[in-house]
Amino acid sequence: MSCQKNERAKIEFLVKEWNNKEIRFPDNPVFTRFVTDTVPYRIPKSDYKVVVFVDSVGCISCKLQLPNWRKFMHEVDSLSDGNVPFVFFFQTKDVSELRYILRRDNFSHPVCIDTEDSFNKLNRFPDVMTFQTFLVDSGNRVKVIGNPIHNLSVKELYLKELTGMKSNPLPVTTVHPDSTEYHYGTVGKNKKESKKVILHNTGKEVFRIKGVTTSCDCMTVEYGWDEILPGESAVLTVKYKAEEPGDFWRTITVYGNIPEKSFTLDFWGTVKK
Repeated sequence: MSCQKNERAKIEFLVKEWNNKEIRFPDNPVFTRFVTDTVPYRIPKSDYKVVVFVDSVGCISCKLQLPNWRKFMHEVDSLSDGNVPFVFFFQTKDVSELRYILRRDNFSHPVCIDTEDSFNKLNRFPDVMTFQTFLVDSGNRVKVIGNPIHNLSVKELYLKELTGMKSNPLPVTTVHPDSTEYHYGTVGKNKKESKKVILHNTGKEVFRIKGVTTSCDCMTVEYGWDEILPGESAVLTVKYKAEEPGDFWRTITVYGNIPEKSFTLDFWGTVKK
């Protein structure tokens, strides 16, 4: 419990610290497509823009989840008639992996490869990945901090800010999974394994799922329902595609009308060498 309180206090501090803070951009940043082709892209002036900074710590593919970014960008474009630009800065000196991921996911949006880390040096971004993405206004001041791809509650804040919409919260209920940890055992490289997660609605209201996020794009979640009646259950199918040999640990986060708004489940195992 103390760990949860400390984490919540840290989040509240970051939100307060960065609220309305100005994001500063390097002079004359160079943007490319697929790392190799320079494009004449300039950071536009607009009422809002989404600013994404990605450092080189940890699994780049897990951080990026570019197919989900494409979906979110399309959703924002539809809501704003294409008037909300997305500005991507990637801090890395090893561009080969990044080039591979961009081409693999066919992500052709211009990105800045910041090999000197100049963007971060100007702003001193939080070292927590989920707080390195921002929705900023016309003065480049932060209106929302957080990654809308990794956190659907943050995505909801982005869309509310962009559209000015207000929503009536659903009555909350309680949902319990059959377990909080799931073991895949030993998985062959490039093989796929799946686990069934059973969710039980133990409350008095209908549970309505808002969506599921994963910690890495090697995980996918399938479900053919959108609500669970009180006293009933439903199944999530969580699929993992094995990558590099060795131990792995991944998570999924389920969002809906529960008191905490979401809960996270752990999945682990070993990829055979």
